Amino acid sequence: MRICGYGGQGVVLAGQILGKAAVYDGKNALQTQSYGAEARGSLTRSEVIISDSRIGFPAVRKCDILVAMNQESLNNFLKDLKEDGILLVDSTNVETIPSTKAKTFKIPATEIAKKMFGETIYANMVMLGALTKITKLVTANSVEKAVKESVPEKTLKKNLNAYKRGYVFVA
Repeated sequence: MRICGYGGQGVVLAGQILGKAAVYDGKNALQTQSYGAEARGSLTRSEVIISDSRIGFPAVRKCDILVAMNQESLNNFLKDLKEDGILLVDSTNVETIPSTKAKTFKIPATEIAKKMFGETIYANMVMLGALTKITKLVTANSVEKAVKESVPEKTLKKNLNAYKRGYVFVA
């Protein structure tokens, strides 16, 4: 899977948490990341490979799941999503979804984060909750454990609540 957005949206952290959660669930996982020279604002992606068996190649060529946190990321990476894949977009930041056969979910992650937690930085956790519920690749308990080990203590409660809000957002 590929999670993509701008630097500063927590794309890399979401991928790391997802990879840890997969390992807690007894699966093999590999997480890589790529971002521009600027710390914030450049195109960023986090790729996560999760498998019950050995992972033979450490890169995502065609992804089964694409999470796009903004329009530019969607425009750049939609071509790499398998035709029968799953697409999650942050509908706060994505206005136009090009034609695709992928199963598409619109999650207003940034809007939810801003309204419920006062800051857009929790949008990645909202999206991670939705992703967990939709794909069932990892268990909610494993993600919560990974969040607890990955975020600073002072933001832990908001991160966990944002994750849970994304999880329950999906009907």
